[in-house]
Amino acid sequence: MQHSENNTGSNARHEKADGQDLAVLFESLYIANLLILPVIAFMVLVYFFMARHHQLPALARSHLEQTISAGLWIAVMFLLGGVTIMIMRLSGIEDVTLWIIVVLVFTMIHATMVLLGIFGLSRALNGHCWRYPLVGRPLPRSCGLADET
Repeated sequence: MQHSENNTGSNARHEKADGQDLAVLFESLYIANLLILPVIAFMVLVYFFMARHHQLPALARSHLEQTISAGLWIAVMFLLGGVTIMIMRLSGIEDVTLWIIVVLVFTMIHATMVLLGIFGLSRALNGHCWRYPLVGRPLPRSCGLADET
């Protein structure tokens, strides 16, 4: 079966929302921050936030705000985890069960934040706003009520 160019439904799917490319970039940088370029990718997000935040289209601004908020929250969680590990080391705690719990919690938080980043990237690819659960900022009114989920 060959692909038909006359399909009117396919034309509607290929139209890009204003700021969609930047929204995809911001979500990709968030995932890169968690997986391959920690801190560096986040610094690029911070640069965009500081330099161009108010000039961005609503969709891109929304995704930028969400990724900055989620990135800050995960940094705080990992810093608290690092402090906990330092306290355990300095206190001489060598209980294997406690270390297993620390590793499991770290892994669950990290995997959850990566999964949420993938959901955000999916929404950006479709030209929709999306809010990170628990750690995301409220969506602007320009995103519409239908895009909040």
